[in-house]
Amino acid sequence: MATTPPSIQQRVMHEQVAALYATTASATIADVIVSWAVALLFWWKNGDSMALVWITLHSSQLLRYPFQAAYFKDPAVAERTAFWARRHRNEMLWYSGTWALAPWLMLPRADTSMTAVLVLVVLGVTSTGIPAVAPRWASVLGFAPPMVLGLIGALLWQGGAVDLVLALCCLVYLGVSLYIAHSQHHLLAQTLQSRFEKEALAQQLEQQMTLTRQASEEKTRFLAAASHDLRQPLHAIGLFGAALEQALRGQPAHQHALRLEDAVRSLHHSLGAMLDISRLDAGVMAPERQPVALRETLLSMHRLFAGRAQDKDIALRIRTSALHVTSDPQMLERLLGNLVENAIKYTHQGGVLVTARQRGQRVWIEVVDTGLGIEPAQHELVFREFYQVDNPSRDRSLGMGIGLSIVRRLSTLLEHPVSLSSRPGRGTRFRLSLPLAPAGLPAATPPAAAPTEGELPRRVLLIDDEAIVTQGLMALMHTWGVELLAAADEGAAQEAMRQAAEEHRPVDVILSDMRLRHGVSGLDVARRLQAATAPPPVLVMITGETSPEHLRTLEHTGLTVLFKPVDPQLLRHTLIEGRRVAHHDFRHFAAGARSHTVDPGTLQRDEGQ
Repeated sequence: MATTPPSIQQRVMHEQVAALYATTASATIADVIVSWAVALLFWWKNGDSMALVWITLHSSQLLRYPFQAAYFKDPAVAERTAFWARRHRNEMLWYSGTWALAPWLMLPRADTSMTAVLVLVVLGVTSTGIPAVAPRWASVLGFAPPMVLGLIGALLWQGGAVDLVLALCCLVYLGVSLYIAHSQHHLLAQTLQSRFEKEALAQQLEQQMTLTRQASEEKTRFLAAASHDLRQPLHAIGLFGAALEQALRGQPAHQHALRLEDAVRSLHHSLGAMLDISRLDAGVMAPERQPVALRETLLSMHRLFAGRAQDKDIALRIRTSALHVTSDPQMLERLLGNLVENAIKYTHQGGVLVTARQRGQRVWIEVVDTGLGIEPAQHELVFREFYQVDNPSRDRSLGMGIGLSIVRRLSTLLEHPVSLSSRPGRGTRFRLSLPLAPAGLPAATPPAAAPTEGELPRRVLLIDDEAIVTQGLMALMHTWGVELLAAADEGAAQEAMRQAAEEHRPVDVILSDMRLRHGVSGLDVARRLQAATAPPPVLVMITGETSPEHLRTLEHTGLTVLFKPVDPQLLRHTLIEGRRVAHHDFRHFAAGARSHTVDPGTLQRDEGQ
């Protein structure tokens, strides 16, 4: 049997003693009334002066009440629980002892009625007092036995037949009362012990949860810092790679530059997928539900993945539909894109079929493949991050196992339930259930891709304290014919802006990192520079931060945000767009109602359309 920890034993004892002293005042008042009524009755009825002697003795012990009441004023009562337990037991002995004297001093001879009255009073005091002292067994023994045994002794001393019968009844009563009192004491002690054990377990659980939460927060901070530090050099590698690709065109080494860009693009895709998960978990991707024409969405899927299916020599059949659903067009496209991409990835012969059918007020979009299939035990596992079926060696050609995790998050966010059915070795069916759009409402179509060619800005200011990033971007901008001014802090940026203004060659675009040295906010620095310039240049933020708090902050900036490592073509596209709106209407671009964040996947979607 497990031993109760000392700390719980101490708490149980403290509660027991507190229960004893809680009834002190009311019990004292009741005892004064009963004891004086009994003494006056015997003095009036029998003219016995011993009744007055007894009430004097009994009342004198009640003068010890202030010693008991001191319990409530003791500031160290929790540490002195054992002391107060002993004091209460001793007080019960004194109290019970004076009641034990009552039969010896007042019990009349040959007066059965008064004898019965005294017996009833003593046993009544015992029965009403036992529940109050039951929390501590020592107090029960100090309270009940002395007064009842005193009554039994006086009755035996009388020696009459009635007295002997009453004495026997009192003895039986005492035994039964002690048995009940012991059961009550045991039940109360067990109840208190169980309560405090549960509280201790709850406290331990809360402590473990706190430690787990702290560990999770520390892990998140570590991963965010590691992600930021990893994205910085990767961002620079991508910039240098793009610059080399431009410079080596037409030369034999150009193929090496292309392979370098492919490797960097693969890393872009992996980090972009993890960024999507961070953005979904941060709650910064709020859906804008509207009627969506499925025809355009499904055609977009065909444009995006037809080439990939052809490369694997499998069929991709997408049946277009005139149905309209209520959804966020961009998120729906991303959700379907991940399902189709996953189906193509795990299909080696046969093909992939995408259909849309109306079922009542719902629309089912199904992605069916003839691929490897999924065992029933793995149906939930495949929606977890980094889990992949039949890829124990972590073959990078099969991706990272994040696509279906994004599918689950997007389906939950959009309230489009996704279900899975599969036959191992025969194929898999993913089904999305979407609400049918109300008839008569104009349907949104996926946005047409912005042109990737146009006029680049003449002069760009870069605010970044990473020298390697500055050098890479400078090399890339040089191949594009764009003049890049670089600054590592606000002072250098102000000086660059001042010189540009004096030369009448103003800065068109400010590219600023979000986090500068010493915790300085690049966003605050760039906004001050923007506000001090007329006309204000376009502001584009670049960051390698992916923590949920950081992403929520970015969501409310209303600015274009690029996430490191930035695809060079995406950067070029952004600069062209920024240049175009800067020439026409900058305010519309910078103060749009919805913030415009860009990740590497966006460029792939644009190019696919």
